[in-house]
Amino acid sequence: MLHKTIGRILKVGVLLSTWGLIFTVLLQIFCRFTPLDTPTWTEEASRLFFIYAMSFGAGLAMKNEYYVHLDMFFSNFPVKLQRLLVKVIPVIVLFLFAIMAIYSIQFVLLGIPEKSPSMGFNMGVAFFSMFIMSASISYYLWKKIQKNYKNSKS
Repeated sequence: MLHKTIGRILKVGVLLSTWGLIFTVLLQIFCRFTPLDTPTWTEEASRLFFIYAMSFGAGLAMKNEYYVHLDMFFSNFPVKLQRLLVKVIPVIVLFLFAIMAIYSIQFVLLGIPEKSPSMGFNMGVAFFSMFIMSASISYYLWKKIQKNYKNSKS
């Protein structure tokens, strides 16, 4: 249940962020070719939508294993080393992203008093994308490690 809910939240986040990015870029393009002035907030909004689209998409990429895998090198390793790497690399990456998730919370708290230049919201909102990315990647890495552990037992 939780697994599906997290996946749905990430998918909705990617869709909303992408549509927001498309809307703000189209608004910028439209205003440049008309006598209307381009709103000052569109550049910052498009940057923020892009950051959030990448943050929501990072966890989904980990879930579906869409990250680059250097198979050319990996397939030349001995089988024992391949098995070891398949188990060890996700643990190391999980450790790094868990640390990032913890420190991103501190970063969000530091950004709360800061204000965005053109939109006026607190920068903790922008920095929260780092927590979303690191937490979602950590979650799906944890699931992958559990799956690898179960498969090695059978």
